[in-house]
Amino acid sequence: MTDNVRIALDAMGGDHGPAVVAAGAAIALKRRPDLSFVFVGDESLVAPQLDAHPALKAVSEIRHTDVAVRMDDKPSVALRKGRYKSSMWLALEAVKDGSAHAAVSAGNTGALMAMSRFCLRMMADVERPAIAAMWPTLRGESIVLDVGATIGADARQLVDFAVMGSAMARILFDIERPTVGLLNVGVEEIKGVEQVKEAARLLREDPFPSIDFRGFVEGDDLGKGTVDVVVTEGFAGNIALKTAEGTARQLASYLRSAMGRTWLSKLGYLLARSAFDTLKEKMDPSKVNGGVFLGLEGVVIKSHGGADAEGFASAVEVGYEMARYDLISKIRQGMAHESDGPYVADAAGAEMQRLAGATP
Repeated sequence: MTDNVRIALDAMGGDHGPAVVAAGAAIALKRRPDLSFVFVGDESLVAPQLDAHPALKAVSEIRHTDVAVRMDDKPSVALRKGRYKSSMWLALEAVKDGSAHAAVSAGNTGALMAMSRFCLRMMADVERPAIAAMWPTLRGESIVLDVGATIGADARQLVDFAVMGSAMARILFDIERPTVGLLNVGVEEIKGVEQVKEAARLLREDPFPSIDFRGFVEGDDLGKGTVDVVVTEGFAGNIALKTAEGTARQLASYLRSAMGRTWLSKLGYLLARSAFDTLKEKMDPSKVNGGVFLGLEGVVIKSHGGADAEGFASAVEVGYEMARYDLISKIRQGMAHESDGPYVADAAGAEMQRLAGATP
């Protein structure tokens, strides 16, 4: 466990830049006094924001660069133009060289993933990265991954996601063996695409010490919180995430419209205001802001680009938890079990057959 956590912040990322990044860091510092920060960005813009937060300024340093990745940059363009000199790259480099324990950015997601893979590299036993998101549920929160990093995933990669997601859940939920489910079109074993069914077979036949595998879960289980970790590939996961966010905004719009329609509905709102405030708090996406890039040799957190100060603070706190309780080591522990599992033996046997000219 790391006692003092130092986080590198891409101060120029997101829709609001240094103002929200500094304000969010100040909120996080009040909650986590053992935090310190490296602000990476244009010093002429960052310094005035730190002056407004003396306590934050006392535990922060600024690394100047006037190069920023734009929100509409293609990942390849951002990597080519922003490599080695952009605020996003330099924040990641601080993690690589050990001067920070985690990096947080509200910038371009595709660019951040591309730069993270290039700068920090993938973990040795992980084939593809995943973005893990916190998901509000009826029983609290769950983790859903992947929500957009890997479009299409084979059985081995889904098992990797299960291992990485359970490591994250052990930290955030303080659970020794988190429950894990594979997102599918039904709970019956015969349903679903072959990759998902094969991943389920692997998880059943060679149980992981850190995973309580519960089989398949369906779309409505996301909101129920049926399991602690829901595993899917990035295409389905991203659609589910965007659908949930859109539905939350739609419901909020319906409620605002209904509450202001007549004087009687306004009176009803006043009488039930505390209940509506609780509902608003539960539906507020800023409360669960902070996607974790899993599978890298370092901790990287992606904040929503439009997050306010409270939302950015949530992303910083996720980074704090992942760094303080050593997410990377926990993933390695899970992968060590996987490397000895039946999947590797099966794959090796298939490869030997292929080399011998046989049909696997």
